[in-house]
Amino acid sequence: MALSKHKLGELIETCDVRNFDDRLTLDDVRGISTGKEFIKTKADMDGVSLSSYKVVDTGEFAYVADTSRRGEKVALSFNKSAQSYLISSIYTVFRVSRKDLILSDYLFVFFNRPEFDRYARFNSWGSAREAFSWEDMCDIDIELPDLATQQKYVDIYNAMVANQQSYEHGLEDLKLVCDSYFDDAKRKNTVLLRTLIESVDIRNSDNAYSDKDVKGITNNKEFAQTKADISAVDLSKFKIVQPKHFAYNSRTDGRDMLVLALNRTEQTFIVTFNYNVFKVKDSKNDIIDPEYLYAFFKRLEFDRKVRFHSWGSSQELLSWDNLCDFEIPAPDFYELHSIAQIMKSYIERKEINEQLKAQIKNLCPILIRGSLEEGKL
Repeated sequence: MALSKHKLGELIETCDVRNFDDRLTLDDVRGISTGKEFIKTKADMDGVSLSSYKVVDTGEFAYVADTSRRGEKVALSFNKSAQSYLISSIYTVFRVSRKDLILSDYLFVFFNRPEFDRYARFNSWGSAREAFSWEDMCDIDIELPDLATQQKYVDIYNAMVANQQSYEHGLEDLKLVCDSYFDDAKRKNTVLLRTLIESVDIRNSDNAYSDKDVKGITNNKEFAQTKADISAVDLSKFKIVQPKHFAYNSRTDGRDMLVLALNRTEQTFIVTFNYNVFKVKDSKNDIIDPEYLYAFFKRLEFDRKVRFHSWGSSQELLSWDNLCDFEIPAPDFYELHSIAQIMKSYIERKEINEQLKAQIKNLCPILIRGSLEEGKL
């Protein structure tokens, strides 16, 4: 059975349906991630008219032509839900026009491969901004097996995604337990953070830690390998973060949250001297679990309070003293230990969930290659 060869432009067509009748609302507005997902928009939508926004119906794709500053990936997604979405008018919406030749799900697996991201970045052009145009998209060469073979490999992909999403759904239930506890406990006994934590300022003065040990902090409140160029940076001034110690960036402008993380590993590493490092007081080690504090810091309510208490002119900051003045529920030991363990389980399962997503993405090239090999038989 021979494979059929096509230009992608022969198989897809653009869609340009606008929200002129305002049938879709702010709740339907989405952004597009480089993880190939529709996500809740992070844009400030206050006062924005949605009538010019594009509608992405079920079975349609959308992508962002601008590829610069996206980590060498293309922001593209496929609407498999029963819900229609609204996206910015500068995005491109398209759908499969030759359903007799290619399945929409199969095309999405094709887009999910790292090879597609590399191709799109290599063929992006521009000066201030690099873009992967619709014409370039249509110029992609694609080989296709018959529809039955495509469906076979799409079924494998969809089964793995369904398992991952089921796991993810249970994951959010754990976080809901923690949030519900704090909402109830804050109406009871509370204590100031300053009674539980203390600042730590140990520097890498002997350069015992190198550039491989430098960490940054993500918006998900996790430590990650720094992306900054530190080749010419003096690391002797950097602060040491030992296991079970916290670090945070006091600058909060441009963010709706506090960039903070807990060192949950057994390793010691360093962070920029601009960060604040702190720990649970030695005298409180038998009373307070760092995981409990971390659960408190991970809440959206905490981030909202951080923004409210941040001050400054050119930069808004949450000072160490302001953080210490925050109140936190003071549970008994049993409650504290339970919440800490639930949060620890949530974080560990969240990491597993991200690994599952990565495995599914890594499977996409194998599925496409397998379908092509079978299509040749």
